Amino acid sequence: MTVDELASAYPQVPPDQLLMRVRQHLGYVSRLMDARMTLGERRRLVVVGGWLSLLAATCDIDLGQRPAAAARLRTTAQLARHAEHPEILAWTLETQAWQRLTDGDYREAIMLSQGAQEIAPRTGSAFIQATAQEGRAWARLGAGAETRGALGRVERLVAPLPMPDRPEHHYRYDPAKSDAYTATTLAWIGDPAAEPYARGVLARLEKPMSGPARPRRAVSARLDLALALLAADQPDEAAATAQEAVESGRLLPSNYWRAAEVIKAMEARQVPMAAELQEAYRELCVATPAEDNGT
Repeated sequence: MTVDELASAYPQVPPDQLLMRVRQHLGYVSRLMDARMTLGERRRLVVVGGWLSLLAATCDIDLGQRPAAAARLRTTAQLARHAEHPEILAWTLETQAWQRLTDGDYREAIMLSQGAQEIAPRTGSAFIQATAQEGRAWARLGAGAETRGALGRVERLVAPLPMPDRPEHHYRYDPAKSDAYTATTLAWIGDPAAEPYARGVLARLEKPMSGPARPRRAVSARLDLALALLAADQPDEAAATAQEAVESGRLLPSNYWRAAEVIKAMEARQVPMAAELQEAYRELCVATPAEDNGT
């Protein structure tokens, strides 16, 4: 229950605050390991420890704490293997793929995403997420056919899925998440279809028909929309949309590079608001080490 609550809090709670809570429960797990229990109970405890370690690593990545994230991911993989839990192990590889994607190592991101798909249960969320991550990496390489192939596979996987009880759960795939990934991927390859996708995703994240709003995901959706608007030759709205994301106070260090990419594209097109946006971005990065914000 605690793992589900913490994973569901991920889209809304600031990562530094969530990390404190996760570390507290990891401490509980560590102390419980010394207690007498059956083999089945021990395996359940190891599985809980694996999920918590994975979530802690994700928070570390969001905060730009790369050495800590790498150490936690190694621990997660060890716990997953010990518990013989392929879903957690696949999520570990997918999380590493996400980190490589943000680092610009797209080929490695593809290999890790494909590795996650090989070991993930075909009916689990990790398999879908790893497929989507592969598509994003192909998009960064400008490989249109491979990108659309991955998007097509994701669409077929998501189509029969019911809406989960907790769609905000970080480790449960839902149709809304699929649309968000599609918007990002299409924006990265400059496909005009990215614009309506990104607008729809942003509207659903900010004013959902059910469940809470997801303001942190909405910030990323704004950056996707800004990139799509540039491709659609709407630079003024693109600049205003990016400005909202940068000044929202919700942009995570792990996504600073995405804002920098939008600004660079605006500067290349000599958009008048690019200088103002660059200044807002510099203010955002003032307290963040350069190695963590992509500058």
